[in-house]
Amino acid sequence: MAGASGASPHRADERLLTPAEVAALFRVNPKTVSRWARSGKLHAIRTLGGHRRFRASEVRENLERLTAAG
Repeated sequence: MAGASGASPHRADERLLTPAEVAALFRVNPKTVSRWARSGKLHAIRTLGGHRRFRASEVRENLERLTAAG
């Protein structure tokens, strides 16, 4: 089977975070995270039920960028 060797082009941490989890990391209200997603500041994935989820790796990159700039 091709690609079964464990090598993957994807990042190791592809866990999906809820808006509340992202809000806790940024120390903001979950509604702020939803506004960021609507405005395009954060990329959100929609579940089948319509809820937003965020890739942990992308959130971490944004958090590191923010702390480096601040």
